[in-house]
Formats: sequence, C-alpha cells, structure tokens
Amino acid sequence: MDSVYQHVLAWREALHAEKLDLSVWRIHRRIGMSGGLFLKALERELGATLTEGQAERLRQSHVRGLLKRLDQIHPLPGAKELLGALSSMRVPWAIATSGSEVTARPTLEMLGIPAGTPVITRDQVAYAKPNPDLFLAAAQRLGAPPSDCFVVGDSIWDLLAAQRAGALGVAVLSGGYGREELEQAGAYRVYEDPADLLAHLDELGIRAG
Repeated sequence: MDSVYQHVLAWREALHAEKLDLSVWRIHRRIGMSGGLFLKALERELGATLTEGQAERLRQSHVRGLLKRLDQIHPLPGAKELLGALSSMRVPWAIATSGSEVTARPTLEMLGIPAGTPVITRDQVAYAKPNPDLFLAAAQRLGAPPSDCFVVGDSIWDLLAAQRAGALGVAVLSGGYGREELEQAGAYRVYEDPADLLAHLDELGIRAG
C-alpha cells in the first residue's frame, strides 16, 4: 500500500498535539518499525522521557490521524496484479504488517485480498519489526520454513526483520529509502514497485506450484 507519507503526517500531527517537535524526515526514517520502538527513538531524539499517558495519547492520535487519511491511501502500482498472479501460480503468500488490526484492515481491503488469506498484524505477536516475529508467524501460517520464504518490504526495518527470521529479503522503493540503503539492510533484489517485481519474478526463481 502507498501509505508511508500518511503515516508520517499522522505521527507529526500526534506529536504536535502533545507539543513535541520532531522533523518530518526523522519521523519518516522510523516508519515501518513498531510503534513502541518509534516512541523509544522519539525519547532519544527529544532527550526526554514520555509518560505512559503521553505514549498512549500519541499512539491513539496516530491511529485517528491515519484513519482520517484513508481516502489518500491506495494500492501501489501492480500490487493487486502481483497478488493475483501469485494466487494463479498457486504460490502461497501472506500479509505481515507492523500496523494494528484497526489500521491495517481498512487499507488491506483495498487490495481485495481473498478470504482465508493469512494476515498477521502487530496485535498478534510479541514484537513488531525489526524483530522477526511477524515474519516467523506468517511463515508458520503458510506451513513453510522461513528459509523457504521471501519477504517483500519497503523499509530497512522490513529487511532487518527478514534477515533475523532467516528469510530472503526483496525490496521495493515505495518507502522512500534508497536502493543502496535497502541493499545494505539485506535486500537480495530491489524493484521500483510491485509491478516491476511482477515483471521480474523469474529472477527470484518463482514458478507455478
């Protein structure tokens, strides 16, 4: 989903409501990691400790800010086609996101995901990215060892989590990270977007099951 900058704006709005100032670029660099780690990084950036009340207000404000921007969020080019092609080839796939159920479901519905598709959200695991829990849970739901799985992500946090899970990381550029950054974080291949990935599935050795 093309939602990175909606997340950035939602976090910025939440921070302003608490009279906390953090540059937009610093917020962007944390998108894709768990909200808990985001707040820990925020404390370091601000040189201050958030109270439990502040942390909870920030989380809830971020959720509200993202939900009110749903009309700005759309599938990335080729996303629906990629998932449809994998299904047609009988290649099993799952969705694993650091988002909570309440923020993930509305956006994933835009992809037209078939009923029964494994969807792992932040609520279902102990830790989100860059910990490997989400991807380990997704592999388990697919009935495959992580070493037989690809993880497709658009942030360095996705790729670090993929490495820790023992899966092969594949990156797309939609997260705003550069190709070199993604490769240094463990990406085996980097593609422009899901459409570009779909056109190069052969490079990953993916074939009809």
